Amino acid sequence: MKTIRHWIGGKPVEGASGRFGPVYDPATGVQEKQVAFATVDEVDAAVADARSAFESWSESSLARRTAILFKFRELLDAHRDEIAELISAEHGKVHSDALGEVARGLEIVELACGISEKLKGELSTQVSTRVDVASIRQPLGVVAGITPFNFPAMVPMWMFPLAIACGNTFVLKPSEKDPSASFRLAELATEAGLPDGVLNVVQGDKAAVDRLLEHPDVAAVSFVGSTPIAKYIQLKAVEHDKRVQALGGAKNHMLVLPDADLDFAADQAINAAYGSAGERCMAVSVVVAVGDTGDELVGKIAERAKNLRIGPGNDPASDMGPLITREHRDKVASYVTSAAGQGAEVVVDGTGYSVAGHEDGFFIGVSLLDKVPVTADAYRDEIFGPVLCVVRADTYDDAIKLINSSRWGNGTAVFTRDGGAARRFQLEVKAGMVGVNVPIPVPVGYHSFGGWKDSLFGDLHIYGNDGIAFYTQGKVITTRWPDPADGGINLGFPSHS
Repeated sequence: MKTIRHWIGGKPVEGASGRFGPVYDPATGVQEKQVAFATVDEVDAAVADARSAFESWSESSLARRTAILFKFRELLDAHRDEIAELISAEHGKVHSDALGEVARGLEIVELACGISEKLKGELSTQVSTRVDVASIRQPLGVVAGITPFNFPAMVPMWMFPLAIACGNTFVLKPSEKDPSASFRLAELATEAGLPDGVLNVVQGDKAAVDRLLEHPDVAAVSFVGSTPIAKYIQLKAVEHDKRVQALGGAKNHMLVLPDADLDFAADQAINAAYGSAGERCMAVSVVVAVGDTGDELVGKIAERAKNLRIGPGNDPASDMGPLITREHRDKVASYVTSAAGQGAEVVVDGTGYSVAGHEDGFFIGVSLLDKVPVTADAYRDEIFGPVLCVVRADTYDDAIKLINSSRWGNGTAVFTRDGGAARRFQLEVKAGMVGVNVPIPVPVGYHSFGGWKDSLFGDLHIYGNDGIAFYTQGKVITTRWPDPADGGINLGFPSHS
């Protein structure tokens, strides 16, 4: 059985712990690989290599860094199909979705390729007599990233390209459920010319995570995952004097106003709720139907949901693949089976779904729940699967109060033809990312990604300008070069004359 290894100091490293985690093909339910779990010593070795590489890498020219990043971008583009195949094989998402993931990661690599522009700094001359003040940004040192299973290539690329472009060195701990994509990214970065130790990958579980959070040579930690773990990451990292950005979970609402194009809204609800089998923090999990739109909208969504093709990710005919594990599949199903007893109407029941020839795969059908009470578990919890709840609201004001009362504030969207209503919504809604007739408003690479409330722990969002600020620290330099004609001694307090 193939073992997925660590990448430390520019080369693959066999695991020494004797502990391994299973890596399944979600479409068959068969364990295809195993991943080595790092010991504390192996995490320390990765951090030590990163620390050793930091001095020379941080002093390298921006021209050298960007040249390597441009080459890395070229290699990623050439190998995007290969990386997408790794994602589909271990995560289960369909190939087109996996290709989209790689493309969105490439956006951040391209942003990193332009780091010279982003690190220009500022200069104010003659703030006082022959006194100039400059502001610059410098790297932090060794930084770490802890990434989730749902985007095994994209989320790491949200982090390490910007971090290393800014002059830091990086230690990545990817999800143990689908670790091959991160390992391949490290191989390609080395092939692009990245010096040994600048990018390291340690596979593992909580033991590896905790060591990164505690290690005195790790200056900052980036995390994407569930809200409970994000809270843990923040508290543990701050306890050990680290800078932290931790992106948590979500319950994203899509508001449909009475004037909306309901066919368009239904199409977009299907895409946003069931794409990637709902395993994404920006998935739409609640549609809020205002006024008398509910019955017609639910009918249109149900009609489309029943026609979705569910199958292996490597089958071009599949619209949606399996979930990541059997346990997660069963947990998602439990929300649907309990919904009716908690007051919801089960319009489409996707539990018990199987694919011919893949009966042991981790498949589940799509589910649609209508008239869901806000007290129901399906509304209150982040399900992270292909379950869409519909909630009714009499008015816009009722709807905005409902959305804003959610403990999460990751993404939200409004569907309407009314520009005034859309403008009001985008200002009044309490969420970090807002779409107007766009159901999944994930920003492009040069804007930052992140939510509010229980969807974000830490002060800065990820990638974009916030990402650059997170991976650097500011320094202000005040200089005075006296004119040779000046002389004498003056013990008075400096003035602005």
